[in-house]
Amino acid sequence: MPTITITHTTIYRYRVAVVLGPHRLMLRPRETRDLTLTAFDLDITPTARIDWSHDVAGNAIAIANFDATTETLSIRSHTTAVLTAPDWPVFPIAASATSYPFLYSAEDWKDLGALSAPQYQDDAGRLSNWVEQFVMRRPTDTLSLLKDVSNGITAQIAYQSREREGTQGPLETLDRGYGTCRDFAVLFAEAMRTLGFGARLMSGYVYAPNDIRRGSAGSGSTHAWVEVFVPGAGWIPFDPTNMSVGSANLIPVAVARNISQVAPVAGSYHGEGTDLLAMEVVVRVEDQ
Repeated sequence: MPTITITHTTIYRYRVAVVLGPHRLMLRPRETRDLTLTAFDLDITPTARIDWSHDVAGNAIAIANFDATTETLSIRSHTTAVLTAPDWPVFPIAASATSYPFLYSAEDWKDLGALSAPQYQDDAGRLSNWVEQFVMRRPTDTLSLLKDVSNGITAQIAYQSREREGTQGPLETLDRGYGTCRDFAVLFAEAMRTLGFGARLMSGYVYAPNDIRRGSAGSGSTHAWVEVFVPGAGWIPFDPTNMSVGSANLIPVAVARNISQVAPVAGSYHGEGTDLLAMEVVVRVEDQ
């Protein structure tokens, strides 16, 4: 049961003193049965008024409001947490869902809503054709199918870190043959929705004590993965970037339908576009 500390620092530097608009922060990890939050601190310069709330998905949202003008904005979160997820989890999938295809209950189907609907246009059915290669037969074992698609992404798509913001669409990732952890997650979630599963995007951090996990190092090293809803087992985490299943070494911060909804820091300033000189993001996940 490792105890870890997470330091996430974002610094903006401006050419002149600017007036800052409200900033929306998603930095507080989500507590689960596998992750216990023991401390969380938020340090912002210049001084800000913080208003906390939860969004529709239950993510902790902090809205920072500023009064002073500034040439530098520094946002730093510091988290201490205990990880208890097993390395080899067992998923108690309901008998009705052990084989794919299966039907969600009417209540589950209604609640999953947009999480089970594809989010990207694909008139030619290219993604559907791609994911069908992993459905060996019907019926087939549900968990094996999910693992095969996740591992298939890692086998067919090259991992490549990318500093610039934004996420590729699933077809773009297939065409390019490379992507970041965000691109892997979007492709997997969309593939699952194409097959009729409910899937949600996860954003957070990965704990890699031996540096053996991709997406765990470098500037702004937040991580992205996917959870798929399977009756009985509930939300099962899949990290296609690292070919892993389960929440071991994963620290969730935000969950959403679309990857664009989980930006750790989003805000504005009043001024010219050239006033922003630089943005620096540093994330450290370490043993306490």
